[in-house]
Amino acid sequence: MEAPLPSWLDPGLGTMKRAALWLVSEVGVGKTFTKEQLRAAFPGVSQVDRRMRDLRDFGWRIHTNREDATLDSHEQRFVEQGDPVWLPGRATRRAGTAAIGAGRRRKVLAKDGNMCRSCGITPGELYDGTDEAAQLDIARREVVKPGGVRTTELVTECRRCRVGGRALVADLGEVIRAAAALSPSDRRVLESWLDDDQREFTALDRLWSAYRSLPEESRAQLRSQLGAT
Repeated sequence: MEAPLPSWLDPGLGTMKRAALWLVSEVGVGKTFTKEQLRAAFPGVSQVDRRMRDLRDFGWRIHTNREDATLDSHEQRFVEQGDPVWLPGRATRRAGTAAIGAGRRRKVLAKDGNMCRSCGITPGELYDGTDEAAQLDIARREVVKPGGVRTTELVTECRRCRVGGRALVADLGEVIRAAAALSPSDRRVLESWLDDDQREFTALDRLWSAYRSLPEESRAQLRSQLGAT
């Protein structure tokens, strides 16, 4: 039998622990809440918003309209409960999850060319076929180094790619092995892309990408139109 949860009203608990208990007890997984509701629940408590954001370092998923376009700017959604931080010894910040300061954020953006490293879009640029402008953010990416050592590195991504790539693990060793196996001609092409830090996509490349994004019924219609099997 599970022990009952501590009360989120217990003033002896820290703000982050109380915020976690408030989410579990008063909001519920999958439900939305507003900044006003959070602040009303913790009157007189300074930086309660920041303490709730700290829960993300312990596996808690709390979405804003940056991750979930269906939310208004004042809304958040409690998506998933992480570590029970109210238990003794469970509220220790994980390695590599220190807050990303403004200075460090600017450096990462500059090194990444101020563009999403997954899709190449730049801030304010419209996604193809939409009126939605891209917003860039800094994501933490787990990287497997040659030899199997795992590290966490920072990378610039747009909101769309960041949401879709949360569980992505980059395997640098595999990329190095694949590059070494290229033919001399393909390696020269890759080196030119690396020098320019970009790749120019042909009309055929863009068409293939558009085809892959279609639902199966529409893909079948295009294959039929072109006489492909």
